Amino acid sequence: MKRKYFAISAGLIALITVILSLRPVPILAEKDCLVLKGTVLKIYESGVKDVVIELSGNNQKFYVNRGLQRGLNLKELQAKLTGSEIILKYPDHWTPLDPGKSIIHISKIEHEGQTVFTELN
Repeated sequence: MKRKYFAISAGLIALITVILSLRPVPILAEKDCLVLKGTVLKIYESGVKDVVIELSGNNQKFYVNRGLQRGLNLKELQAKLTGSEIILKYPDHWTPLDPGKSIIHISKIEHEGQTVFTELN
């Protein structure tokens, strides 16, 4: 009997973990996004055509999912933004695949008052 309850409990925990891991990153209204200002240290491609941005003094990595397929140009971004201050807007999203929130999905990038990228409405 104990094995049956253990198996059911383990199955439910596994199912919940899978559901939380696979849920999509929400697209919020801009007013609901978290905001971070920082100086760009490095910009590079990673994953499947993702654009990754590292900021000075910040251990988190910020990424635009499939940014290169969405019209961003890596060389232009590197030339324009490296060493410059930018504003990043992003949702407060947690997943069991990244419990420490070390990799953050970017919803909007602003530089010198202009929008460089946005997926916000």
